[in-house]
Amino acid sequence: MGIRECARKNPAFQALLEAYTHREDAASAFRSSGGKVIGELGCDVPDELIIAAGMLPVRIYADPEKPLKETDRYLEYAFDPVVRSQFEKIVDGTCYDQIDHLVISNSTDVVIRIFLYLREMHRVEPEKHVPPVEFIDWLFTRNRLHQVRNEHTIGLFKEAVESWAGRSISDEEIRRAAEICNADRQALRRISALRTGKEVRVSGCEALVIIGSAFFMERQEHTRLVGEVAADAAEWPVLDGPRVFFTGSDQEDLSVYERIEDTGLVIVGEDHNWGDRFFDRDYNMAYTPVRAIVDCYMLREFSSKKAFVSQRVEALDRWVERTGAQAVIFYTNRYEEAASWDYPSQKKSLEERGIRTVNFAKMSYPVSANPDFPEKIQAFSEMLKNEITGKEAH
Repeated sequence: MGIRECARKNPAFQALLEAYTHREDAASAFRSSGGKVIGELGCDVPDELIIAAGMLPVRIYADPEKPLKETDRYLEYAFDPVVRSQFEKIVDGTCYDQIDHLVISNSTDVVIRIFLYLREMHRVEPEKHVPPVEFIDWLFTRNRLHQVRNEHTIGLFKEAVESWAGRSISDEEIRRAAEICNADRQALRRISALRTGKEVRVSGCEALVIIGSAFFMERQEHTRLVGEVAADAAEWPVLDGPRVFFTGSDQEDLSVYERIEDTGLVIVGEDHNWGDRFFDRDYNMAYTPVRAIVDCYMLREFSSKKAFVSQRVEALDRWVERTGAQAVIFYTNRYEEAASWDYPSQKKSLEERGIRTVNFAKMSYPVSANPDFPEKIQAFSEMLKNEITGKEAH
């Protein structure tokens, strides 16, 4: 299935696909005009503060085709393969030429280790072209003490952003940036509604492009384009395959989704950080700016990397009910251990509710390194279709 002709013919979707495919273009133009570009590693960097300072936030992403010459000098092979690829771009000079500062949030344990490695590299090899790094040390347990601590942490990050900008950032500037980000989240929810309604109009691959392009372009322009796509997509042909929910490793490109949807399955939602979780919660305009940022980023649906098993079970159950999924695909890369701890309890809870599951664990990266995956996902698709047909016949 992939990206259908109806999407490719839409000018706004074409523009989003261009930004998603050529990820450095907008940032390069932004820097050429005198703006600063801030790279983000980890999914909990508050864009509102960066945008309020007049800077462009962009995600650091992996390049599966890039040899890991520098990475192999510094990182153990047991690191998450996607993070190893991201690290290569940070230490081989690529990011140094593309961004002004790098912000790392402790969204995963492996990313924390990346920060420690980079900090040591700055100390031992100051001549190496590694961007200056700022670390956001969130606390993820939801209680009052940790909220206060997180507000202090975000206050420190605000000071760092102000030092980059060479000026203070007013509360009004933060609120204006928050309005921009909230508008984008609302636009993306219109796309989500076209995936999860009675009739599915947007495929998983199309949704990944629409969501992921936000990470590489100015947010107001992204909002405008997403709104135009949503208006047109309401008339796109209905997708009739079994509805599945995707959970596990972040999907930074379309390769896994393409293989799944080529079998006739339709991915109606996901809880990873390059999908639905990105726009899960708004900035509350009634709060003070720092408190609103903590509320927005810390009270989103739980990530597998920073949650108890019981929280992940409940979160996945909510996602599946919200999307109307008939099955759940678990897909995790090799050395991503956190999600594997959740899987047995999540599987039990889902199957007690009549939701089919399939688990692809310890997958090689990229997906093309798993030659048996297309056959296995095809077999699951056929089984699911037969089950649904049998139920409908009765």
